[in-house]
Amino acid sequence: MSSGQQARAQAAAITPSGQAAERERAPAERVRALFDGHPLSPGQRRIAQYLVDHLTEAAFLSITELAERAGVSQPSVTRFAAALGFSGYPALRDVLQPIALSAVAGAPDSPEQTRRNELQAAGDAEIENLRDVRRLLADTNQVLDIGRELARSVPLTVLGLRISVSLAEYFAYAARRIHPDVRLVTGGGSVAYDALLQARAAGGSWVLAFAMPRHAKETLAALRVARRAGLRVVLITDGTLGPLVDEADVALTAGTGSRLVFDSYAAPGVLSAALLQAMSDADPERTQARLESYEQAADQHGFFL
Repeated sequence: MSSGQQARAQAAAITPSGQAAERERAPAERVRALFDGHPLSPGQRRIAQYLVDHLTEAAFLSITELAERAGVSQPSVTRFAAALGFSGYPALRDVLQPIALSAVAGAPDSPEQTRRNELQAAGDAEIENLRDVRRLLADTNQVLDIGRELARSVPLTVLGLRISVSLAEYFAYAARRIHPDVRLVTGGGSVAYDALLQARAAGGSWVLAFAMPRHAKETLAALRVARRAGLRVVLITDGTLGPLVDEADVALTAGTGSRLVFDSYAAPGVLSAALLQAMSDADPERTQARLESYEQAADQHGFFL
């Protein structure tokens, strides 16, 4: 069954038990469920948010009218429907209309309640992402082995482009306190290529790369350069399939929160902290010495309050 067919089955609740479960869910939640697990661009999120906020009207709009109301182009609406697994906008509308009718039949939530549920749902989704990371960390040997490899790579390159820059900067900032040579790469193109080649020439063996949606083509190009140069790649990303994963020696999955206008990264952050712990455990004497040296310097120069 295609993802579009699965979404239709879910929205239509084709079994008796499914019908009962769906009746207990608010129409807005049923619409949001269609978007779960699908990485959406900012424009596509605007469409999704408009459908949630104006369900009873939006479900009966033409593609031209929906594009105008959401402030996007008609092709953007078509791509949005395809991203959810539907053959086109009419197929998506066929699923939305029964949900909209059920919303009209029932008592609608107040705007305040709708907003509160929306934000809570975003928090719930991140909790599920954290549970997935917890299951990943159950194999402590895998995490500790990766930490040892990263600790041994001198220099260690940390790569994160575009939306992934903040994750890479966090990891590099912390890793520099316990590792003698951490090189941060946040620019693509020839800048990334030069940094990767120089790291390999200096004796580096590993790259830790972050790739969060929407995945940048320049990240894929950088990983391919790293592999050709002889560097091995640990990749932290949101999915288990795709060309980025194909270029990684080790791929660790940490889902992103995608229910709000901009993604949230609780799970990748926790996974990053776990890898930093594993690096620390790989050489505890070096870690302790470097941390003590850092704290002494910080106190001496009055870096902190």
